[in-house]
Amino acid sequence: MLLCKKKRPHGIEDKDFTVPDIALIHLIRNMQLFYQPLLLEGVNHLDSDESRHAVKVLRYKEGDEITIIDGKGNFYTAKILDSNQRKCTFTVIEKRTEKRTTGYRHIAIAPTKNIDRIEWFVEKAVEIGIDRISFVKSHNSERTVIKTERIERKAISAMKQSIKAKLPQIDEIVSLKAFLQEAFDCNKFIAHVDFDNPKHLKDEMEIDNLVLIGPEGDFSDEELSLAADSGYVKVSLGESRLRTETAGIVAAHILNL
Repeated sequence: MLLCKKKRPHGIEDKDFTVPDIALIHLIRNMQLFYQPLLLEGVNHLDSDESRHAVKVLRYKEGDEITIIDGKGNFYTAKILDSNQRKCTFTVIEKRTEKRTTGYRHIAIAPTKNIDRIEWFVEKAVEIGIDRISFVKSHNSERTVIKTERIERKAISAMKQSIKAKLPQIDEIVSLKAFLQEAFDCNKFIAHVDFDNPKHLKDEMEIDNLVLIGPEGDFSDEELSLAADSGYVKVSLGESRLRTETAGIVAAHILNL
């Protein structure tokens, strides 16, 4: 088998590697999206992390074409002008708008004590399809602080992984009482562990929907009453008792049916 004397991608030991390895790099290239949220504002370069990945890992060079997303629903085909691994500049060749989904999908969720679990929820919800994620503090919440910058990085990674161009809105954490006072022009539901409740989300939802997911200890009776007074309809997500992050994923899936 033909051997090629080139360097492997970053993090892999340098040594001779075979032609199929080169083909794999080209395959990865074709699946790769780069993120530049300020493209519409005239910024025509990748940030340092994206530049390093494009130039040092994937070995893009001047004249190569790449695909960029802006998080606002647009795909761009661009040609690299300067393959600088700190500031890779490009010029846009073509712009395409992502096909818009029907309806609006919003999930408000109480963060789990283990941050990895709520980050997993965010990743999977973005991959499935979500327009907005809000975080709420309720009476039984075990976590009252969320670093939205870290959550957004997880969402960006999931957006790129799932070949999407629209980044969902990620909200700062607020109290449940404050959240319930906000006005939302959509159908509002609260998922609650009540096996006697005959209303399932899939049967009640319409086009634009908001689903509220509680903490591991569920909502208190007072919170359920406040939600009902604020126009939220109590719904079931099925016959199983679900962890918070699992309930969020199930709701995201149902909202995409």
